[in-house]
Amino acid sequence: MHVQLNRCGQQHTQLRDRQQARNDVKTHRYSRRSSATIRAFWQQLLPGRSKPSAPLGPTERPLYRPSELVPLGKLKVSPMGLGTWSWGNRFLWGYDESQDPELQELFNLVVSNGINIFDTADSYGTGRLNGKSELLLGKFTREYPGSDRVRDGVHIATKFAAYPWRVLPGNMVAACRGSLKRLGLEQLSVGQLHWSTANYQPLQELALQAGLADCYEQRLVREVGVSNYGPQQLKKIHAALAKRGVPLASAQIQFSLLSWGTAQQDLKALCDDLGVTVIAYSPLALGLLSGTAAAGGRVSPSPSPSPSLPPGPRGALFRQLLPEVEPLMRVVEEVARERGKTPAQVAINWCMAKGAVPIPGAKDLPQARENLGALGWRLGRGEVEELDRAARGIGKGAMVQNIFQTK
Repeated sequence: MHVQLNRCGQQHTQLRDRQQARNDVKTHRYSRRSSATIRAFWQQLLPGRSKPSAPLGPTERPLYRPSELVPLGKLKVSPMGLGTWSWGNRFLWGYDESQDPELQELFNLVVSNGINIFDTADSYGTGRLNGKSELLLGKFTREYPGSDRVRDGVHIATKFAAYPWRVLPGNMVAACRGSLKRLGLEQLSVGQLHWSTANYQPLQELALQAGLADCYEQRLVREVGVSNYGPQQLKKIHAALAKRGVPLASAQIQFSLLSWGTAQQDLKALCDDLGVTVIAYSPLALGLLSGTAAAGGRVSPSPSPSPSLPPGPRGALFRQLLPEVEPLMRVVEEVARERGKTPAQVAINWCMAKGAVPIPGAKDLPQARENLGALGWRLGRGEVEELDRAARGIGKGAMVQNIFQTK
C-alpha cells in the first residue's frame, strides 16, 4: 500500500512538471509575440530607430558636384534635365502605353542620380493622349520609391500652348490649373508660354503675357519662363513682366551643335545680360547627334532607305540631313573617342559648356543611362572651340528650325 502511494505521488509530480513545462512554453511564445508586437508599434512611431536589413529605395547620389547646380530664378536645378516630349507622342516617337513601367524605372534612375528638372507641356501627346506627358510625370513623381527629400526636390516645368481659343488672361490661368490637376500639384516650379503669337496675333500675345503674370501673382507657379522666343520678343516680354513685378526666370530654345546660329547666340548673350537661364531643348537634334542614326553616324546619299534610320518623319529628315552633317559628326566622334564618351554625351556636354541647361529626352533605360554619362565632367575650351568651328561649317539649311520661333 505504501509503495502504491509513492508511485501515485511520483506520477502526480511528473504530471505537474509536464504541465508547468507546457505553461512555460506558452508563456515564452506569448512573450515573443508580445515583444514583436511592441517593437513593431514603436518602430511605426519612431521609424528613425528601426534598422532595416535591406535598403528601402534607390541609392541617391548626384553625378555632379553641388557647385554645378544652376540658378533658375530662385530655384537650383541640375546642370542637365530631362524632356518628356516623347511620353505620349505616337506620331513622332511611337509611344505605347506598354512603355509606362519602363518609363517609371527611367524616372527613378535619373532622379536618384541627381536630375531634378523635368520639362513637359499641356500639348504633349497624340490625339486622345493630349496631356499624357503631364499625367505620367505626376504619377512617376508620386510613386518615386526614394526619399521624401529627393522627391520633394523635383522641379516640373510645363508649357502652356498658345491655342487660338486662348485669347484672354483667364484662359492662361485655366490652362495652368489644368496642368496642375494632371500633375497632381498645388504649384508648378516653372510655368512657361510655349510659343509667342506676336508674329501673327499680337493682341493675343498681350493676353497670354498678362495671364502668365496672373499665374505668378496667384502663386500657381514659382517661376515663369518662355519658349521659342527670339531676342526681340524676349526683350519685350521681359519688360512687360517687369512692370508687373514678375521676374522672367528662363528662356527655352532649340539649342544644339546643329542649332547654333545667330539667333541662338544672340539670345544666349541677351539672357546672360538679363539673368535669364537658357534651357536647351533638342540638344541631340531629334537624335541625329547621337551618332546611332547610321553606322558611324553617316549614310550614303542614295535615296534607298537605310535600316538604321528611325521610322516615320525622323527617318525622312535624317536621310536628307546626314550627308551634310557628316563633317560635324566626324569631329564629334573624334572628341568622343578621345574622351571615352559617346557622341550623344559629347553633344549634351557641349550645351552645358555653353552655359545652357540641356533637356534631352529618353524613351527607355539605355537612353537615360547614356544621357547620364554627360554629367560629372566637362569639355575643355579647346574641344569646345573645335566643335564650334565644325558647327559653323554646316549649311544654314542643315537643321529645320521650329516654325514657332520668333525673332
